[in-house]
Amino acid sequence: MIVSLLCRTWVIFYGLCTHGINAILQVNLLKFTVHHIFIESASVPNSHFKTHIDRLRNLYQEALEHSRQLGESVNAVLIHSGSQQYYYADDQEIAFRAFGHFLHWLPVNRADQFVFIQADKRPIYFQLVPDDFWYDQSINIDTEVSEQFSVIRINQLDSLLKYLPDNSDIAFLGESLDIAKLLKINSSAINPKHLLHFLNFHRAIKSEYEIEQLRVANATALIGHKAARHCFLNNGNELDIHRSYLSACNIIETQSPYTNIVALDEKSAILHYQHKRNSAIKNSQVLLIDAGFAQANYCSDITRTWVRGHCHEVFKSLVEQMHILELELVNAVVPGMAYPQLHALALEKIAGLLISHDICNSSQESLLANHIPQLFMPHGVGHLLGLQVHDVGGRQQNINGDELSAPTHSPALRNTRTLCKDMVFTVEPGLYFIPLLLDPHRNTKLGQCINFSLVDSLIPCGGIRIEDNIRVTDTGAENLTRQFESYA
Repeated sequence: MIVSLLCRTWVIFYGLCTHGINAILQVNLLKFTVHHIFIESASVPNSHFKTHIDRLRNLYQEALEHSRQLGESVNAVLIHSGSQQYYYADDQEIAFRAFGHFLHWLPVNRADQFVFIQADKRPIYFQLVPDDFWYDQSINIDTEVSEQFSVIRINQLDSLLKYLPDNSDIAFLGESLDIAKLLKINSSAINPKHLLHFLNFHRAIKSEYEIEQLRVANATALIGHKAARHCFLNNGNELDIHRSYLSACNIIETQSPYTNIVALDEKSAILHYQHKRNSAIKNSQVLLIDAGFAQANYCSDITRTWVRGHCHEVFKSLVEQMHILELELVNAVVPGMAYPQLHALALEKIAGLLISHDICNSSQESLLANHIPQLFMPHGVGHLLGLQVHDVGGRQQNINGDELSAPTHSPALRNTRTLCKDMVFTVEPGLYFIPLLLDPHRNTKLGQCINFSLVDSLIPCGGIRIEDNIRVTDTGAENLTRQFESYA
C-alpha cells in the first residue's frame, strides 16, 4: 500500500536525526517532498467521489420530499459556503471556514461559493471569482471533482439571480440572511428546520470517499505527532512542539482543523488548553498533545500523552494503562450499541484505574454510584467526527430532529447516537488531576475515598488523554488511527 510505504519512508528519514528542532530542520526539504507524494498518492479514485455525489443527490431528493411532507414548500436547495467575517472595527479578516453542508458537496474552502441542487438535475457549482488585484482569487479544483457539476463562473453575487429559477421554492442553507434576501429567497425557506434535521442526521454516516479522506487525515496527523513527541523528548517548549507538529504536517496554523492543544505538565489538566508557552519548562515530564489534520476538509482528531523517565511512577503507569483501556473501548464497539453505553463502560474502567493505582480506596460500584470517576474524567468519551471536529447531529435520534440529552451525570457527552455502519467518531478516555474539581471534596464525606496525599503528588503531572478515530464496520470497528501508527 503506497500510504504505508511512504509513512514508513518518513520514519526512516526522520529517525536519522537526533536533536530536537535542529533535527526537524535537517530533514525539512526531504520531509516536505515525502509528504506531497504521500498526499497525492493517497488521492481517492474518481469512482469514489462520483459515488459520493450520486449518494448526496439521492439524499437531497429524499430530504426535499421529507421537507415538503412536513409543510416546507421547497423544491430545490441553494447552499452558501459562508461569508468572509472581520474582526470588530477592523479590516483584518477572520480565518474563513466554509459551512459543513457546502463542504459535503465540494472541497472548496472559500467564501461566497454556492451549490445548487434540483431533483433529477446535475448539481450546479456557482463559482464566484471577483475581479480583484489585492488578493489571489483563483480557485483550483480537481477534474474528478468539477466533472460532477455544471460549473458556472460569476464575478459578483447578484449575477446569481439570472441563473436561478423561480426563487419562491428554493431553500437557502447558510448563515447570511442578507445574501438570501438579495437572492429573493422567501424568509420561510431560509434554513428550513425539517430539511436541516434530515441532512444533519445523515451527516453521521460516511461514504467511502469520506472514509478515505479521514484515513489520510489520520495518517498525516500521526506524522505530526511523531515530530511533536521527538521535540518534547529533546526539551522543546510548547511553542517548539506546536511548530514541529505544523512543520511535519506541512501546514500553517489556520489550516489545522482546530487549535492544537499542546500542554506540558500541569497544563495538561486544562481540557482545552489554548496557549503555547515559549519559555523553557525545566525538566518537563508530561506532554499532552491533541492535534489533527484536515484532508479535503475532513478532520482527524488525535490525542497522545507522553512522559519522560523522571515522571512520577504512578502517572507513568496510568498512561500505559490508559492506552490499554482505550483499545478495550474500541474493541467494544459494535453496530447497534448506544454510544452512552460506551461512555458508561469508560467510566467503569476509569473507576478500576483509580482503585488499582490507590488513588481511590472504595469499591468500583461505590465510586460509580457517587460519580467519582467524573471528577477525574469530566468530559464525554467522544463525539461524531467528519467535516467538523464535533460533527453535527451528535445527539439527534432521527430525521425529525428529536434529541437524546446526555446523561445527567455526564452532561458534556456530545454523542448519544446508536452506532451504525460507517458512522465515524472519536474514542478518547482521559484521567486528569484538576484542583477545581477535586479541592471541594477534600473535607467532605464524598471525598473520603480519595487519596489526596497521592493526588497532590500527581497534580503537577496534569492529565492523560488517549484519542483515536473510529469507523463502525459490519461487525465491529475500524481504527482509522492505529492502522497507520507503526509507520509514523
